[in-house]
Amino acid sequence: MNALRARFLRHVAQTSEAPLALEIERASGSTVFDRAGKEYLDFLAGMGVANVGHCHPEVVDAVRAQAGRYLHAMVYGEYVQEPQVRLAARLAELLPGALSTAYFTNSGAEAIEGALKTARKHTRRTKLVAFEGAFHGDTLGALSICGNPLYREPFAPLLPDVLRLPFADRAALERIDAETAGVVIEPVQGEGGVRIPPADYLEALRRRTREVGALLVFDEVLTGFGRTGTLFAFERFGVVPDVLVIAKALGGGLPLGAFVSSAEILGTLAVDPPLGHVTTFGGHPVSCAAGLAALDVLLRDRLAERAERLGERLRSKLRSLAWQGHLVEVRGLGLLVGVELDDARFAQRLARACFAGGLVLNWTLHRDQVLRLAPPLVIGEAEIERGLEILSQAIAEAAA
Repeated sequence: MNALRARFLRHVAQTSEAPLALEIERASGSTVFDRAGKEYLDFLAGMGVANVGHCHPEVVDAVRAQAGRYLHAMVYGEYVQEPQVRLAARLAELLPGALSTAYFTNSGAEAIEGALKTARKHTRRTKLVAFEGAFHGDTLGALSICGNPLYREPFAPLLPDVLRLPFADRAALERIDAETAGVVIEPVQGEGGVRIPPADYLEALRRRTREVGALLVFDEVLTGFGRTGTLFAFERFGVVPDVLVIAKALGGGLPLGAFVSSAEILGTLAVDPPLGHVTTFGGHPVSCAAGLAALDVLLRDRLAERAERLGERLRSKLRSLAWQGHLVEVRGLGLLVGVELDDARFAQRLARACFAGGLVLNWTLHRDQVLRLAPPLVIGEAEIERGLEILSQAIAEAAA
């Protein structure tokens, strides 16, 4: 074991007993390079962050330019910082009218926390509704609405008054009642196994929340910014939430999240008391500059439409591979693809064999027999073909 890896294992807190421990030298586009010069095709886009690719030159230029102007200057919301204002205004232009105001955060989990506080304070209710299989982050509030008891129970007690419903079950929506402050849902579940609800399900959920006066919160931390073939996944379903939570690809590779709503709804956080919800580094000017550059690239190069086209082709080719009898289903939207297998152990062996062959993918956290593929939206067709070749060889190795 070399010295750098030894220090990593000793001094950097670990999140698993067997980290990948890949020593990164650099990254570009859809490729990550280790210190020995080996190339890895990143079919996870840095876990949904690098939608415009790793180290896109225009994003890097924006970071350099802003870093030369000013870094952190004041706690969020006090100074007028041009990158924040420009990014918030650009998001407002792209989103439906009511989603006009952004509260910037450091991460998706922090944005979820802000959305939960907003729902409770705006409605003056306490009950929250979430869904089985959901993932919304690992802070205590976000974990409270997590859909997998395996990750909740070691940290109990969590937030009280949380109801979890089966995902995509229309009959269960009747359990959302007049005591509900907010309903939090991923339009497409990511860690739950890339699960896509029926076309009319989110419409029924929207109607029910309006009937009882609850806020509808869409978690698009993973599905936003072209990932599912439209700028945001909710556009595919024709349903607009009261609060939209975004992060990951929002920052173009830098830490950035936000929850977006109407000025009226978010205004409840600024009074009784003022400064009732604050963040020091949320909406950091360098992150916002990077996010604005990434958004410009995404729109100019029509990467959402590209994700739709390449995603259809990728799913078709995945179905044609020789899965040795293990394939159950290939599903997805855009370049968010789930490959469900009949055995979680086979899925894990396969993911490890892919990594050894130079392809980065993984199984989903709450449905570990499902492999997730979510490459950068700028990935080339030749790179997809190379990735499929590595995957095909890995299938043979994992099945042996």
